[in-house]
Amino acid sequence: MENARDVAKQTLALVLAGGRGSRLHHLTDFRAKPAVYFGGKHRIIDFALSNCVNSGITRIGVVTQYKSHSLLRHLQAGWSFLRGQFNEFIDLLPAQQRIDEEHWYQGTADAVYQNIDIIKNHHPKYILILAGDHIYKMDYAKLVMDHISHHAPLTVACIPIDRSQASAYGVMKVDETNLITDFVEKPQDPPSMPNDPNKSLASMGIYVFDAEYLYQILKEDAENKDSHRDFGMDIIPRLVQERKAYAHDFSISCIRNIGNPDICYWRDVGTIDAYWEANMDIASIQPQLDVYDTNWPIWTHQVQMPPAKYVLDINGTSSIVRNSVCSAGCIISGSSICESVLFSGSRLHSNCFLTEAVVLPNCVIHRGCRLTKVIIDRGCEIPRGLIVGENAELDAKRFYRSEGGVVLITKKMLEKLRADEPGLYEDFDSYRTSRLY
Repeated sequence: MENARDVAKQTLALVLAGGRGSRLHHLTDFRAKPAVYFGGKHRIIDFALSNCVNSGITRIGVVTQYKSHSLLRHLQAGWSFLRGQFNEFIDLLPAQQRIDEEHWYQGTADAVYQNIDIIKNHHPKYILILAGDHIYKMDYAKLVMDHISHHAPLTVACIPIDRSQASAYGVMKVDETNLITDFVEKPQDPPSMPNDPNKSLASMGIYVFDAEYLYQILKEDAENKDSHRDFGMDIIPRLVQERKAYAHDFSISCIRNIGNPDICYWRDVGTIDAYWEANMDIASIQPQLDVYDTNWPIWTHQVQMPPAKYVLDINGTSSIVRNSVCSAGCIISGSSICESVLFSGSRLHSNCFLTEAVVLPNCVIHRGCRLTKVIIDRGCEIPRGLIVGENAELDAKRFYRSEGGVVLITKKMLEKLRADEPGLYEDFDSYRTSRLY
């Protein structure tokens, strides 16, 4: 019987990171969804990559397509520590029409198929296919071991989710041996689990294939003119019909939080509300996802910055920080921060009040702002006295306001605000260069 270490060495991971991420709206105007910042210092893709490295899987390909420059720059800067002389690597696989010279990647299955010559050169026995846009901690070696035990060519990782949310996922039914007996991609009326009418068993977008079988099935799919070239819509339903696909219960391989051992944390942060909620999880008193666990670290690239700094405001008043994350390089001047996440290099001037705020890197918030339930995109500069989160109608007019009431602020929106409401920017150019806190 193979052990987990040997299995990991025989596995090649492919992270599908080319998605458009349109449900994140303006956060993905200039970056791919996996490159979106998360949790104070990370990018979303860091979780899948860290799971690979921590699981002993150090042969990794990252498949990119949509607005990938920010993602590629992050991978080159932060993930170059793998050692090629030990057969460790992260291979960047942008869309380059290697097989079909008329089309870019047409779907998830096609993205893998167009790189099949590169994959074969590494001679993997198992291929682990991952979505690059979810937040979770998982031991992939346990997943591959479970795959081997089923003696079938495909294993799909799954998790129970609320039935009301299941229409955004592939939903499956399994028998007592975990053989998948039915699979429907993004059904309008998701089937419920037999033991819980309020839950559905959803695919996590994580698949393990026997490599030789995957090559064969992708070739057949590429020759099918009616195919969508997609794992969820074509490949998996076919193998389910042929009774060749098994489900893997995430609870077997999830890395649990010591403080919450009964919870298996997995989040699809594909919407503004879900993204904001997952960041709020990080700032909570006992977060369900433990990013402080040194036994399963989340690796990333970070610019070398000094520690966060808290100084008195212009009147000598101290800052108040409660249940919040403040990253390196932040300077907070006599402001109140509650249940918020501040990324690196952010600057808060005097008398600001932030509540349930997610502030991405290198933002400047000028004096006297009150910001509640907001996401502020990278590099934004908020004018003095701006109030957000207290007038829904005004917020929706100025910025993007989600169904859940989260307000997203970007540089482009602020440029429009300056043109529409110049009074908000009175003396802006002079006070923004002032050294006064």
